[in-house]
Formats: sequence, structure tokens, C-alpha cells
Amino acid sequence: MTQASASTMETLHHVGISVADRDAALAFWERFLEKPPRWKTVLDRPYLGRITGYPNVAIKAAFVDLPGGVVVELLDYQDEGRTPNTEVTANPGNVHLCLKVEDAAKAWKHAVACGARPLTDGPVDIDGGPNIGARAAYLRAHDNVTIELFEPPPKAAAS
Repeated sequence: MTQASASTMETLHHVGISVADRDAALAFWERFLEKPPRWKTVLDRPYLGRITGYPNVAIKAAFVDLPGGVVVELLDYQDEGRTPNTEVTANPGNVHLCLKVEDAAKAWKHAVACGARPLTDGPVDIDGGPNIGARAAYLRAHDNVTIELFEPPPKAAAS
């Protein structure tokens, strides 16, 4: 990577998630994040058909603000022939959303109460690698989006 190209990058702006039903997905994210979306709209610009391969596609979209300034963009493609996401996280192209939390157990219980499906019985202790001492919980949100709730390891006591 050249120095010139690296200098044009500033920060992560948003993460896009394709969903089967924007309003149903939004209901989960509003409950989970405890706030309304930044905006909702229908995108129907000609360039979207060229990019997606679905001529004349319209996309119901919403921006939802995550803690820390990153945005989740929910995208509901209004076109027949879409292929739904599978439940296999290891499939190429699958992504997950990791949220740093203060208390993984509390955040896990909240996510389950909002409708997320747990993949574990609660947070697990990270017992190796660069995040040793941390705790993480894994769930599936609306449309099988994998959410990781990451509680960093406790800071070592100062001497």
C-alpha cells in the first residue's frame, strides 16, 4: 500500500446488512439499541440496478447508529429472485457485527429479550490468543445476522 492511498482513508462509515424485511429488521435493532433509526428511505437510483445486477431495483433502507459512531445500514432489496442468507457463518461473504460491551452477560440477556437467538448458553471466557481474559457472547439477530458481544479483559491493577 502506498503512503498516498493510506492517507485517503479516514474511518469506518457504516456496515451494510441485507435483510428480508427492513421494517421487521428495524424493529429488532430499535429494541436492541434502544433508539430509533437515523433515517429510513427507499433508494431507487438507476446506478443501483447496475451495481446490484437487478435492473430497476428499489431498496428500502435505514441507517441505525451504533455506539461509538459506526452505522448499520439495513438494506431490503425489493426484487424477486433474491437469495436469502444461510445460517452458516463460515460461508464466504458472511460477516458478523462485533459490539464492545461493558458486561457481556447483561448485553446477552438484553439481546435475547429483544429477539436474538443465542448460539451459546451465555458469554464464554476467551482462554487463548490475543484476547485472553475477555468474555464474548454470540447470537443471531434478525435475518440470521451474527452478533458478537465482546467484553474486554479486565485491566491489570496498577502497581
